[in-house]
Formats: sequence, structure tokens, C-alpha cells
Amino acid sequence: MADLIITVILTQVGAIMEEMAREEIRLVSRVEKDVMNLTRTFKSLQAVQLDAEKRQVKDEAVKVWLANLRDVSCDTEDVLFEWITAINKSKNDRETEESSSPIYQKVCSFVTLPCFGLRRVALRRDIALQIKEINQRLDLIAADKDRYKLNTLEGSGGLERLKITSYIDVSDILGRDMNKDTLVRKMLSVKNQKNALNVISILGLGGMGKTALAQLVYNSSAVFEHFDMRMWVCVSEPFDEVRVAKAIVEDIEGKAPYAFELETVLRQLRNNITGKRYLLVLDDVWTGEYRKWEQIFNSLRTGAAGSTILVTTRHEKVAKTMRSSYELLLGELSEEDSWFLFSEIAFFEKRKEQCEELEDVGRELARKCKGLPLVLKTIGSLMRFKTSLKDWLEVLSSEFWTLEEAEEELLQPLMLSYYDLPSPLKRCFSFCAFFPKDHKIDADNLIKLWMAQGYIESTEHEEMETTGQKYLQNLAMRSFFQELEKDKDGKTILKFKIHDMVHDFAQYLTKNECSLIEVNSDLVRKMESSQVSVRHLTLMRSEDAHFPTCVPNIEKLHSFWVQCFFDSPPILIKLDSVEPDLFRRLSRLRALDLSRNMLGDLPKDVGKMTALKYLNLSHNPLSELPETLGELYNLQTLNLSSCDHLKKLPQRIRKLVNLRHLKIDQTNSLKALPKGISDLHSLQTLSKFVIISRENKGEEVACRIADLNSLNNLRGHLKVEGLGYASDGEEAKKAEMQKKEHLSGLHLDFSPITQSCSRTDEVIEALRGHKNLQVLQISSYGGTKFPTWIMNLSNMRELSLQDCQNCTNLPPLGKLPSLVILYIEGMHNLKFVGAEFLGLCVDANSTLNGEAKLEGTSFSKLKKLKISNMKNWEEWDFLNGGSFDENVKVMPSLKCLKLAHCGKLKTLPHHLLLNTTPLSKLSINKCALLQEQFKKTGEKRSTISHIRTIRIS
Repeated sequence: MADLIITVILTQVGAIMEEMAREEIRLVSRVEKDVMNLTRTFKSLQAVQLDAEKRQVKDEAVKVWLANLRDVSCDTEDVLFEWITAINKSKNDRETEESSSPIYQKVCSFVTLPCFGLRRVALRRDIALQIKEINQRLDLIAADKDRYKLNTLEGSGGLERLKITSYIDVSDILGRDMNKDTLVRKMLSVKNQKNALNVISILGLGGMGKTALAQLVYNSSAVFEHFDMRMWVCVSEPFDEVRVAKAIVEDIEGKAPYAFELETVLRQLRNNITGKRYLLVLDDVWTGEYRKWEQIFNSLRTGAAGSTILVTTRHEKVAKTMRSSYELLLGELSEEDSWFLFSEIAFFEKRKEQCEELEDVGRELARKCKGLPLVLKTIGSLMRFKTSLKDWLEVLSSEFWTLEEAEEELLQPLMLSYYDLPSPLKRCFSFCAFFPKDHKIDADNLIKLWMAQGYIESTEHEEMETTGQKYLQNLAMRSFFQELEKDKDGKTILKFKIHDMVHDFAQYLTKNECSLIEVNSDLVRKMESSQVSVRHLTLMRSEDAHFPTCVPNIEKLHSFWVQCFFDSPPILIKLDSVEPDLFRRLSRLRALDLSRNMLGDLPKDVGKMTALKYLNLSHNPLSELPETLGELYNLQTLNLSSCDHLKKLPQRIRKLVNLRHLKIDQTNSLKALPKGISDLHSLQTLSKFVIISRENKGEEVACRIADLNSLNNLRGHLKVEGLGYASDGEEAKKAEMQKKEHLSGLHLDFSPITQSCSRTDEVIEALRGHKNLQVLQISSYGGTKFPTWIMNLSNMRELSLQDCQNCTNLPPLGKLPSLVILYIEGMHNLKFVGAEFLGLCVDANSTLNGEAKLEGTSFSKLKKLKISNMKNWEEWDFLNGGSFDENVKVMPSLKCLKLAHCGKLKTLPHHLLLNTTPLSKLSINKCALLQEQFKKTGEKRSTISHIRTIRIS
């Protein structure tokens, strides 16, 4: 990891020197000499760093030496980053002043460090002294390098080695069928059904596959049919009775209860399970003190007879404490199953001749994995990227197999796989120790944190976010991540977890750099005794704990997260407060996460954290932010999602020229944006853009629709609110929506309806979306016709037309070749839907029953259609009661049809109900005429009997 930090340092020095040359500035000779010495020493240390990393596992002295190198490297990076920030900020302020004032005179007298010509001498001197002190520390480390006889080794390569290939879906529960059958049989036995509550435990070493086996049992059809409800909770450490109880309720109800007292939560739990037979999986249990479980278990006993708790744990004491009626000790995989699991991964996409050549070595490697599924997957994933026999033999003979550490059977393969990673990926992986065990990690958020730490560099050809997703995929393919959740296309990772043994390994690698501590009365003592070199700190705060105000040893932090779980809107009388001194002491901080706490305001000292690149304040009851937020020159990510009380953003947000992601979704009180938003040309994420009326007294400092025209780098999803205030089409054209080629989703919200129908028609026509749009939503539209450009969106997969009350006709949406999901709601003036909706071609040379013949396929990819709240819709007939030619296909892929609150609709198109269509789900809700026809005793019930799921209410 020190290797990458040194690379960053050398890059920083190069950037500083380049800027000085551009400005024709010279350093004073003493400082220039110190900078050159620093560069030369770091280059010599970088050469032996890889040898030190490998030797540290067995040599404690080298381990200490490497820790010292990392510490001084981090300190150096901080100093140089401060220097570069000052250079860039001064330059940006100067350019801003020049552009805003024609008579501006450039007055600079740089006789020393270039970045401080406009800053106080004290800071200039401070940088010089810090570089001198760093050189003294480096001299000592360099002397020890020779004493330990560290050698220059060839590294595993840089980013050019990154390979992104197909994922392998190899079962985690290979060879566990007998175990599964045993557990299911125990759960469903007659004896179990007589007991009020049964506890069954799965015991085994870390990496043995306990969780995977529990998932197999949980998802079995026999278990699904037998129990009235199933719940899954990951317990892990630190144990918190309230959190566990709330997690059970959340799994039942779909949302966490807003309660802080254990008894209140347990009362809600009892209300849900009383009289019901349930299965509860308590995964990864460490706590063996029965008194901590007693109140929860007393409530769990209110379920029906036969209810079962399935526990996974490494410790027999836990199983005994839980009073298990049956304990399954999970053993190692057989040699045959081990080889199958290993070879499925290691030989993936290899030629048959290669597999035959490598098989003997591969079997030896599989035997070294000792039947542990996690180890087999890790080593298999490592060998997947090695193609030569020489490479395979090197892994087989690696010195890492001889390590003598606790849980050595897991440390060995993880070390092997870790040291095969390119240098940037090593740092990205080890940073994951920042998250608590069993935490479900949001992939997009992790990438932004990597960016904040400087682990990902942007290139001319690729954005940092794209590179980060590649890093993520590569680590997942090497089995460092598990339980991957992907997008609908299965290409992008959305969320994932880290196996607790892999997490232990990440903590082993970052023992002096990463720290996770519970917030309690012992916090100050723990922090005072912690390493001063800690760079990443997570404070885990339970809901009954106060916000930490006194936190020692945080001056060198790069990441700080106060983890809390206030999922519901906080009670405003119980607000947290942040001591201003906290922010003043975090001058080196790159990432700050205070989400889901109860912050009512933010001290103006937030502007002191000038190194900050990532700030997450989401789910807090903040009403406004201090203007000093504009001093965070380096800020890349600002997350204010679900800050329901937030009324405005600071005007000085325009100074955040490096801001790439501004998340302000679910901020209903935010009714205007400052004009400075249009100056943020680096913005990629902007959740919503709010337009205000010209009559509004704050109009001169708030955004109008024309301010969108410069934000052409936006990606993801954008909601434009307040389009009802757009005066006409000419004004709307200034937004230049057609130039926003990177947007994948667009929501045009025309509330409030203030214009005439004709002017609103002009506005929406002028907001022409780019053809790359995949999702489009139009809501509260007061015009009478939809924009013609909708039909040009050939890549659109999802379309939602909501509350377009004045429109009397639908566009020929059947022509859209990529449309998969269609929602239509609140079109109260629509009475008839006919053939024009299909967009089929007309064969002028043929007729069918005297009518023009239709040909082609309509809605070729549509899978889900939902139509609701259509008060006056009466007819839905594609051919006025006729039939289609056999060559015509209408909605051939439709699987789900939902109709709700369409009280006047008389019938459904006959074609959609044919048993030759793939329709498998039909829902009719509050549609009186349809319900009468299609209810169980209705005259047309037989026409839908082939549909698998029918809901009529």
C-alpha cells in the first residue's frame, strides 16, 4: 500500500514543479533542495517496498519499518496536498476575479513557494518546516532499509493488468445437500411441531460455508411452504439487543420501527408473530451471554408451535447458550467436491489443452485449501488469471503456505491473492476494513470514497467513476466480495458484502490505520490509547448513545464515519450538535460521513476542512448549510438526500468547482437552487433541478431553466421540478436538454400548472431529450399533446406518464423498440385507446374485413404495463372488436398487466388474454366493470384461467 502512496507523492511533486514552471516561479534554494531530497529518498524506498510487504508477515522488525514508512508517506501526502490545494485555489480565485472584473490587475510577487503569494507568510513557513521534518524522518527510515537488506522486487504490474471478464456463478453449497436435508428434516419433524420454540445451530470454522448452507435451507421450497413467515437477521458484533430486535421487525414489515426502547420494539415484534409459525435465521452470532438474549427470546416464544430459530456461529458456547435442540458441525468438503469447486473457477475460459497441462498442479493446490469453500474460491479465483505452468508452480511453492498465524488456513490463500493484485487494488481492498462486519456496502458510495482518498485517478479517456467500477468488478471476480447485488442487466454491481474472514484479513492489513470503535462511556479512553497513526475511523453509535463530542487523536484522520441508524425522521427536540472544534481538528480529512444522525445545523467551521472531498449529511434534519461550505475547494461528493427540512443551499456553492456529485433527492422543502449551480461544470450527479417563478422575490439569486444549459456532463437520473413556471418554449430551449447525452433518466415535473395549454405544449416540445435516454417520466403536465420527440427515444426502456390530465390521446408508443416498462396514470380526459396506440404500419395494398390491414410488431419488448386512476377511460379496443392478421404481434413479451381505479373501463382487449401470450400476472383493483366480468364467478373468468397469478379486488 505504501507503494501507491509514494506514487501519489511523486505525482504531487511533479504537479507542483510543473505549475511553478508554467508561472515562471522559483523556489528559494533551501526549500528546492529539501523537495529534491524528498523525491530522491522516496524513489529509493519505493524500490524495496514490495520486498518489505512480503517479509513483514514473518519479520516483526520489517513490519514496524513498513508501518513507519506508511505513516511518513501519509504525512507527506497531506503536506503536498495542502500545497497543491493552495496553488489551485489561488489560481481559481484569480481567474474568477479576472473574469468578473475587466480592470483586474495581476499583482503577484512570488519570491518563495508559489502558492502563497496571496496567503499569509506563516502558512508558507509552515509548509517549508514540515518538508524539512519529513526529510529527517525519511533519512532514518532509509538507513534502516539497508540494515534490513531489503531487495528490489518486480511488482505485480499496474492498471494495464486489470482484466474484466465474465462472472462465474459457482455454488457456495457444493457437497452440502445431505446437510441441508438433515436440517430441513429436523425443522419439519413431528417433534419440532410440538415445541413452542425450536433452536437449531450450524457450527463451523470461518469460511466453512455456514451462511451459504443457512441460505440453502431458508430458500428451500419445503421450508417456504411450511412456515407462515421467514426472517433473516445478521447479528455479528458488537451485539446490540435493540438493533437485533429492530432488524427482525424490519424484515417482517419492510421498514425499521421508529422506537428506541427495547420493550417498545419487542411489543411490535410480538404483534407481528403471535400465533404464526415462523423461521428466524440469526446469522453470525458471537454473543454467548444468555441474559443479553433473554428478553428477545421471551418475545419470540409467542409464535405458534413449531416456530424455529436457525443459528450460525463459530462457537459451541453460543449454541449451548441458545439452548439448541440440534447442532450441526459443518465439516470440510470432500477431496472430490473440493477439486470440482476449485477447477470450475480456476479453469474458467481456459482451453482444454491448458486444463490438462495444469491439472496435476491444480489438484495439489486444491488439497492445500483443506476443504474450506472460501479458500477454494479465493485460490481458484487467483489461478483463473494465471495461464502458464510456471505461474501455477510459483503459487504452489509460495512461502505464504508456511505462515504460522491464527486461522492460518485462511490467511495463507488471502495473502497469496492479495499480493497478486495490482497496487491500486490493494489499497482499495484494504480500505474496506473501514466498514463494520456484515455491512451491506453500497458500491457507488464506496467508489466515491475511493476517489476521495485519491485511490483512483482520472485519465483523459476514462472517468474516475468508470475506473472505480472496474476495480470493484475485479475484486469481486477474485472472491474478495460476496452476495453481489447487480442492476437489471446484471452488469453493474450495486451492493455487496465482505465475508467476515476476508474482513478480518483487511483489518490485519490495516491494523494501525483503520479503527472501528463503539460509542459509549469508554470512547475517550479507547481513543487515547489508540494509535496516533490511525487514518480511517468508524464510530458505531447505537440509537441511545449521544453524538460524540470529545474524540482524541483525530488530527491525522483521512476518513471519519459516525455510523448511526436513524431510518425514520428524527424527533426535532432531540437534535445532535457538533462541536466546532471537531471540524477544526480535522484539517487533513478527505471523507466525512455523518448520515442518519440527528444534526439540526452544521458549524461554520466546516469550511476549515479544506482537504475534504466527500461529505455525506443525508437523512439529517438540517434546515440550512453554512456559507463556509463554499470553502471546501476539493469537494467532489455532497450527499444531502432525505434531508427533509433543508430549505436552501448556500450561495457560495458556486465555488465548489471540483464538485462531481450533488445528491438532493427527497428534499421536499428545498424549493429553489442558487444560481451558482450552473457554474459547476464538473457535475455528473444532480438529483433534481428546481425552477422558481419570476415573481418570487428570490428569483435573482435562484436558478431558472436556462441555467441548465452549461451542465452537459450530467449522468444518471435528473428530475426537473417547477416546469410550470417556465414562461414559453423559447425560454425552455435555453436548457439545451438535447446536449445532455450522458443522462440515462429524466423526470419532467410540470407542477404547479400555471401556464395555458398551448404554452405548456411549447415548453415540453422545447425540452427535447437526447436519444440516449433510457428512462423518461412526465408528470403534472397541463398540455394537450405529448412531445413528438418521445418517438425518437429508441433506447428508452421505461416510460411513465403521470397526471397528464388534459391529454386526450396517447402517442403511438408501440413503435418504441426498446420499451420494457410502461406506466400511465391520471389521464382523466382519455376515453378511448385504439389502434393508434400500437403504432403499427398500415399495408395500403391489403384490407382485412374492409379495413386497412395492419402489419408488424407492436410493443415488441414490453414486459410490464400498469394503467391507473383513469376516471373517464371507457374503451380499450385495438381493432374495434375485430381480430389481427396472424402476422401481427401485439405485446408479445408482456408478462405483467396491472389496472387500478379505472371504474368506467368496460373490457380488456381479447388479444392480450389469449393463452398463447406469456402473460403470467394480472391485477385488477377497483375497476368495477372489469371486476364483475373477471371475478371467479364472472362470465369472462375462463378467458384468464391460464394466467398463473390473478389478483382481483
